Amino acid sequence: MPTDTATPPLLERWKPRAAGRTQLLLAAGLWSAVGAALLAAGARWTVQAFGPGAGAPALAIALAAAAGLLKGRFVLDRAAARIADRIVARGDGRCAGGFLSLRSWLLVALMSGAGGLLRGGLLPHAAVGPLYVAIGAGLIFSRRIAWRRRRAGAS
Repeated sequence: MPTDTATPPLLERWKPRAAGRTQLLLAAGLWSAVGAALLAAGARWTVQAFGPGAGAPALAIALAAAAGLLKGRFVLDRAAARIADRIVARGDGRCAGGFLSLRSWLLVALMSGAGGLLRGGLLPHAAVGPLYVAIGAGLIFSRRIAWRRRRAGAS
């Protein structure tokens, strides 16, 4: 029985398609939102753990943010550039959720699960707070890669 190749499979017909600029917006927005949420939660937990009156929380937050900026510059920038390159190479009209590769989405799920374990009490907030600050600062710093590519009119 011959198949009709003119009719795409149901999944192909219904998947949300987006322009490359929209996918860059999604990537930059994801890094921005997650980075801001982690930074805020980490700062709050650090202040709660060390107490608001002492200089210790400010020092811990500053050191963690500095570590996050270094991680952003030397590790996350490469990942952000790779994601932006992938989006541009894929072009317009591709699945909106495909702005990250399957491997990247699995890594996001793994990190979310690890974050849940940490939040659940695996480590005290005095340790988790600065860690979240560092990760959040790194994500916020490196989000600029996707924002710049989008502003440049890439794709």
